Amino acid sequence: MAVSKEFTRLEHSSVKLTLTVGKDDVRSRYDELLKDYSKNIQLPGFRKGKVPREVLVRKFGEALKGEALGTIIEKSVSDVFQDETLSRDDRPLPYSTPRIQDEESLKLDFDNDLVFSVVYDVLPKVTVGKWKGLEAEAPDVAISDEDISRELETIRDRNAIVLDRDDGAAAEKDNVVTVNYSEIGPDGTVLPNTERQDFVFTLGTGYNIYKFDDEITGMKKDETRDIEKTYAADDADSTLAGQTKKIRVTLTALKERQLPDLDDDLAQDVDEKYKTLDDLKNNIRERLTKTLEKRLRDIKINNLLEKIVADTPVEIPESMVRIELDSRWRNLARRFGTSVEEMVKMMGRTGKTAEEIQDEWRPDAAKALHSRLIVETLMEELKLEASDEEVEKQIENTAREENVPLDEVKKYYEQENMKEYLKEDVKEKKLFDILLAENTIKPGKKENYLDLMANNG
Repeated sequence: MAVSKEFTRLEHSSVKLTLTVGKDDVRSRYDELLKDYSKNIQLPGFRKGKVPREVLVRKFGEALKGEALGTIIEKSVSDVFQDETLSRDDRPLPYSTPRIQDEESLKLDFDNDLVFSVVYDVLPKVTVGKWKGLEAEAPDVAISDEDISRELETIRDRNAIVLDRDDGAAAEKDNVVTVNYSEIGPDGTVLPNTERQDFVFTLGTGYNIYKFDDEITGMKKDETRDIEKTYAADDADSTLAGQTKKIRVTLTALKERQLPDLDDDLAQDVDEKYKTLDDLKNNIRERLTKTLEKRLRDIKINNLLEKIVADTPVEIPESMVRIELDSRWRNLARRFGTSVEEMVKMMGRTGKTAEEIQDEWRPDAAKALHSRLIVETLMEELKLEASDEEVEKQIENTAREENVPLDEVKKYYEQENMKEYLKEDVKEKKLFDILLAENTIKPGKKENYLDLMANNG
């Protein structure tokens, strides 16, 4: 089908494609459709394939014109986009559906050429601003003895022994308690669907729905207590905020955790490769140092990219933002092991609609896309590549760092073209190495390790 085309750049990284189909081609496509229907349609009073053309036109003329128009538009647009010589600047994004302009006014007119336009999003043009000779800050952080001690306490807690407390003992903070509980009404009867049996938590952590840690402190095994608790109007749980609840709690088991001594035996229990407590401490320091280095590298790169973003205006098309927001919903659902639909319902319990939540996410999504477009542009301009050897080395590093058998990691990256993603990671790492080498990172304010990990996690 002979088509002439014209591309017009619009704002927000959109393009208007105007196509002209000659009237002879329009007539030809319409005639082909009529011929096809004439062969296959069956109408009362006519044998199949013997319906006269004039009968079809009289009975289905407008519908046939509409179908022919849709077919001509679809075929014309498809031919343009499948042309391998089409510039990338004019090629639609994979997730951008071309929108026909003034569709309701389009009609099949055999006396004139068919002229119509479609609008779609394209990859934004990116002219990267200054990206060398920049200055950025990163927190001044070092691993302290306190950080080592905290990790040791975590290890002690993981290796603690849980023992029953003596009969008659009163529940204390850090005891492991098992309780049955329910809400009760004014007359003392249990409210439907509020009962919970054999619920276990550590007293003082607040890891229970009603936060009744203080109220059951001092209880003894097999004791039952009726509690009345009023919750603040701004309580984080909207189902409790501003309400007064009566709760019946029965303590069915009371245990205490006995922490092991900090000695060589503990180190050997953790892993036989440690002979002494100092071996374990050295391993903790090495592990924390590697984690810190990775986090600081991420912060340095992010701070540099923020400066480059500020000097590189980019018009992000709406379709890119939309697909990024959809991706965030899917990732969040995956983390919670549920569907996107259920995730939306869960988030809705905070009192916000899905649209309101997406509006909150939108600035960060646009910023992430802006940064990503700059990274991809620089990788292309610098002609960065990832060799098979570099990819193999990255797989080996991943297996070593994650302490996973090399064969398992290789098998993972061989499925669903995961190696292509790995190649992008290798190229990105090369770019970030260049950014760090070409720019200056100054030490910022002093922070401790724990705060850094909490604030930038």
